[in-house]
Amino acid sequence: MFLTLRVFLTLFGVSYAVGAAAQPDGVRNAGPARRTDRLGVMTEAPTATEAGRGTILVLNGPNLNLLGTREPEKYGTSTLADVEQLAMAAAEANGFTVDCVQSNHEGDLLDAIHGARGTCVGIVINAGAYTHTSVALRDALAAVQIPAVEVHITNVHQREEFRHHSYLSPVCSAVIVGAGVQGYKLAIDYLATAV
Repeated sequence: MFLTLRVFLTLFGVSYAVGAAAQPDGVRNAGPARRTDRLGVMTEAPTATEAGRGTILVLNGPNLNLLGTREPEKYGTSTLADVEQLAMAAAEANGFTVDCVQSNHEGDLLDAIHGARGTCVGIVINAGAYTHTSVALRDALAAVQIPAVEVHITNVHQREEFRHHSYLSPVCSAVIVGAGVQGYKLAIDYLATAV
């Protein structure tokens, strides 16, 4: 038995029927969505970029402002600006916009997560060292109930023992480690299928 949810939107004189049957894992609806213009003519639905799928918060924690110069043998030479450009390109390719935030202060990261409630459809978070210490970030992610993906540039499981535990992983939809800065793109691509 499948649950069907349908929402009807009217934008600029064009009605859209949005929604799909909830299907078992691995099953996707076949065929494109349709829209009806004011004259009642059925046409293809707008692309994700045209329709706008929402905003993804890309959140970077302490020391990630030093990317490109901080231990390049571990983190590579890409800067935070490069990461943000990569995230913007991946988001645009999937019909999203991004809001990029970096802070070395836990409270700022908490405020950004709280601010995402009602404004963002997904979160990509590299909390840096706070991953291993912050119950507050874990609780904030759980509270806002927005799909989140935890990202780490390095493979934290090949590093110091204290980096092997994450307070965030249990409340995130997915975890990507060790893929370098491409992990941000992978996270956004994942969210594109999850939201």
